[in-house]
Amino acid sequence: MHTGLRITAFAAALAAAFGTAYGVGAGVDPIVANGAPAPHGGHGERDGASEEAPRPDEGGGHGGHQDTPAGGLQISEDGYTLDLATPRVTAGQRSELRFTVRDASGAAVTAYQREHDKELHLILASRDLVTYRHLHPTRAADGTWSTPVDLPAAGGYRVFADFTPAGKGAKNLTLGADLAASGRYEPARLPAPNSTARVDGYQVALAGSLRPGKASELKLTVSRDGEPVNDLQPYLGAYGHLVALRSGDLAYLHVHPNGEPCDGTTEPGPGISFTATAPSSGTYRLFLDFRHRGEVRTAAFTVRAGSVPGAAEPAPAGTPEHSGGHGH
Repeated sequence: MHTGLRITAFAAALAAAFGTAYGVGAGVDPIVANGAPAPHGGHGERDGASEEAPRPDEGGGHGGHQDTPAGGLQISEDGYTLDLATPRVTAGQRSELRFTVRDASGAAVTAYQREHDKELHLILASRDLVTYRHLHPTRAADGTWSTPVDLPAAGGYRVFADFTPAGKGAKNLTLGADLAASGRYEPARLPAPNSTARVDGYQVALAGSLRPGKASELKLTVSRDGEPVNDLQPYLGAYGHLVALRSGDLAYLHVHPNGEPCDGTTEPGPGISFTATAPSSGTYRLFLDFRHRGEVRTAAFTVRAGSVPGAAEPAPAGTPEHSGGHGH
């Protein structure tokens, strides 16, 4: 066994500064991390060659500049700040994650617009993109948000708060903050590119390409035991939710579903369509949350912006923890 490395918040920050890739992972609803995929728990692929993180000067696909803004890289934007009251937890132990969104005056924000049935969506991912969780914390009257978390491995994580403040003309924001999980740490490699993911007997196939600076369609098709799934259930107002994170700095992409349940044209499977624009060239992890037979599951993919998926073999079942925690 490898000698464990105890991570402190300071050590985690140093590692992130030197480009060390940690992991991304699981959540209270679905999660992705090392271990066999399970409903609301670890789904993923860990057997992959390590990926080199994209350099900041390699963004853009068009003359080397970044055409599309990336979210989650800033703790403050447009006068709003993510105040993370729990910057450190212990790996393998259940903890309460607490935070507040503050406005330009420093006051806690207590009014939000509801989007996809929630006032705020919280994404938690490890720096190595192996662990992923999509959580829905609870807001107290004073504006403090809280949610239970249980991170499977020590290392560096990124917390993303995706929300729209109440008020006319308010825009959607994604603010990010670093979180450290202390404990014995062993680095994980980014899973190899794949166009097929398997979780709990389901197979999800990815078609389409992620392009730098240009909108493109990504279509994910869900099947079970070789048969197409034609009765997906709505989850947070859609048949699927897709989050994309860039390897290296964990830039957060807003990925919008095309159509919604009961709009007269969108079918409940087997295909789920999204439109996405990559802010730069590089390697990304895609996390799809979908609901069937009452369970929310997460399928994860590694893709390179600008290349068409398909050459890679299906990801082995039981590696990264894609238990896309969907906390309520």
